[in-house]
Formats: sequence, structure tokens, C-alpha cells
Amino acid sequence: MAAPHVTLRGVTKRFPASAGGQPVHALGPVDLTIGKGEFFAIVGPSGCGKSTLLELIAGLLPVTEGQIEFEGRPVAQQIADGVGVVFQEDACFPWLNVRDNVAFGLRTTSLEASGVARRVDDAIAMMGLGEFARSYPAQLSGGMRQRVCIARTLVAQPRLILLDEPFGALDQQTRLLMGDEVLRLWRETRATVFLITHALDEAAMLADRIAVMSARPGTIIDVVETHWPRERDSRIVENAEFGTVTSRLWKTLRDESMKTMGRMAVSS
Repeated sequence: MAAPHVTLRGVTKRFPASAGGQPVHALGPVDLTIGKGEFFAIVGPSGCGKSTLLELIAGLLPVTEGQIEFEGRPVAQQIADGVGVVFQEDACFPWLNVRDNVAFGLRTTSLEASGVARRVDDAIAMMGLGEFARSYPAQLSGGMRQRVCIARTLVAQPRLILLDEPFGALDQQTRLLMGDEVLRLWRETRATVFLITHALDEAAMLADRIAVMSARPGTIIDVVETHWPRERDSRIVENAEFGTVTSRLWKTLRDESMKTMGRMAVSS
């Protein structure tokens, strides 16, 4: 594995009790090292703490115990310089066109106007949105709006890209094509990518390594290495080993999902 880019040591997250409820041990302890330039994915049953883990790495939530480091420095309670986040929700601003949506990602930088324009042009071109630069989100498909959100993240040139189920609302064919786009961007930018997904085929297609999380409180119970070449795309699903990877993921995940369903049945 390449030099460590993100390191988690004994990371645990507990949420305080709500009115009349009990404290929630959501996650951990988790120990994990993600290599620089690696494409790493996390799968797990609903409610296991996948998105919580991503928010902890992003600095959007404080850890209860343990430590997270990005590029050798502790993650503070804010998104660090060099980190970009893309969520599942359509985060386009409907009153801004594509170009202005993408440029919004640079609103707090000290770049001159020419530098902003150049970065915006590059991000729009990278996502294949050039002919739609003056279009508004309502004029775009769901997949294209998600491209806008990714472009708005890329324009800041992050070294770590956190993806929280970014294609969850898209149909299967569009997800595969968007996966191709993400793989191309990963190769071109050389960024480290951390993906949260419910889709085992998506994780198997995109990632170098895939961690499987247990039912809540989420811990990492298996890590699957795919051994795919860096120059890959959605045609990897035709590979015989693809089925082996997804079968291993499901074999581990099935039992954890059953635990979650049993817990839900008892609580209802």
C-alpha cells in the first residue's frame, strides 16, 4: 500500500441520549489506514455508522474517543484544506446556472478572477458539462446534476475526496456510467477517494479495497482487496473475479444485515 493518507486509531462515536431515550453507541472502535491515491470503499448494513464515519473523517463531527489524521495532522472539527465532500442529496443551487454552481466552490479562496475562471472551466470540461455551462439545474437530468456537484468539489482540487452514496438516487445504468466518470477523475487527479455505498456491485467495480462494517455499533469486520488494474471501467463487471468479490462481500454482510433487521423488528 502507498504511504498513509488517512489514519484512524481507536475511533469511536457515541451520541448523547435524546429526550426519553438512551445514548447511542454509533460507531467503533475503528482502526483503519487508507493509502495515498487509493480508492477505498465502505459497505455495511443500514444504520451501522457508515455516513457517521465519513463525517468524522471530514471533520463535520467530533470523535468521542480515538484520533483521525489526514496527511499526518489531526482532523479538527472543520473540513480540512485539501478535503472535498460529495453527498447523495442533490446539492445544486436551483437559482444558479452550472457555471455559477461550480464557481461557488471557490467562494472563500483568494484566487484572482482569472484563476477562478480557469479552474471552473477545467472542472466543467472534466465532467463533460461544457455545452450545459449556462443551463440551470431544472434543465438537467439527475445524473448531470450530480456531475455539477462533483465538479463543484473538484474545482477546489482536493487531495481527499469523500463520497457519501453520491449515485444512490440514480438508475443502475446511469450509476455504472457515473462510476466510469469517477474512475477517470480518480486517475487524472490522483486524489485519494473514500466512498460510502449500499451497492455491493458499485463498491466492487470502483474500489481497490472494500471494508465491510458490522451492525451498530459499526466496526470493520472484513477488508476485501480487489486487485483490479488502475485503468479499469464498468466492463470489469464482466470479469469472473467480480462475482467472487461481490459474493464475499454479501456473505459477510448478510449476517450483519439480519442482525439489523432483527433489532428493528424488536424495537417495533
